[in-house]
Amino acid sequence: MRKNALQLTIATPSRVWFDGVEIVSLRAEDASGAFGIRTGHADFVTQLAPSVVRWSGTDNVARYCAVSGGVLFVSGGTQVSIACREAIPGDDLEGLAAIVRRRHADEEEALRRARVDELRLHARAVRQILRYLRPRADAGSALSTVAGTSPQ
Repeated sequence: MRKNALQLTIATPSRVWFDGVEIVSLRAEDASGAFGIRTGHADFVTQLAPSVVRWSGTDNVARYCAVSGGVLFVSGGTQVSIACREAIPGDDLEGLAAIVRRRHADEEEALRRARVDELRLHARAVRQILRYLRPRADAGSALSTVAGTSPQ
């Protein structure tokens, strides 16, 4: 590891996206706003807002990762770890924005379809309950015959 480098790890429950990548600096965002991390930063823990994390590698090339929130840890002034539910890495900010927009639209469409399916299921259940509770036309004559009277 270089003397002025940080080690970056970004992980989700299903995958480690970056593990020990050497970086020079990192920018992220929490509830208080955007902040930066460089080598020698004090130990630090914060809850990230859904945002794009940006860092510069030792080659001074900017890289990005959209995160759905998460937790950022800085330890020992050299280790930066991010644990998040979802991460979408990218080298191009515009391309990353397009991917995030497409995923968001897909998720919205899936939620819309789920709501429609839920409403259909609910309507079918209500119809079945009403069918069960509605008295049948022949039920009255059957009950009166059992009671010993004939229908009028």
